[in-house]
Amino acid sequence: MNIYTVSFFGHRYIERGTEIENRLDKLLHDLITQKEYVDFLIGRDGDFDLLVLAAIKRAVSSYGYGNTHFTLILPYMKAEYRDSEKEYLNYYDEVEVCAESSEAHPNSAIQVRNRSIVDRSDLVICCIQHKSGGAYQTIRYAEIQGKKIINLADENRTSF
Repeated sequence: MNIYTVSFFGHRYIERGTEIENRLDKLLHDLITQKEYVDFLIGRDGDFDLLVLAAIKRAVSSYGYGNTHFTLILPYMKAEYRDSEKEYLNYYDEVEVCAESSEAHPNSAIQVRNRSIVDRSDLVICCIQHKSGGAYQTIRYAEIQGKKIINLADENRTSF
């Protein structure tokens, strides 16, 4: 089976949410209908992650191809997850704790997790609206690694 792995990164707060969501919906449609199997990897650390969560759930429900897997990757074990594991598994197919970041210093754990996710990805979808912050640093890392990147904040690029 040909598995195509897609990850998502964005700023904690995003502007033009509806516009970004519309671009994401189209891109998810294309991925799900054109790829044999799509593995979605996501964090849960801000507005963009929540927007992506809702969009993926909508897309999987709408297209019903049965060719997707949706994984939340935590930087370390969080009490919120530990106390509500069943509820999390209602939203995600799988929840994993990134081994590398769980052993890192808490101040760097999210960035370590993000790099690990990028390393696993064929495509990185992001919403980068300014050149600062952890999401921006992650995309810079993805560029250095030669990953294919789509920035939903860029009106001119919405295809893979």
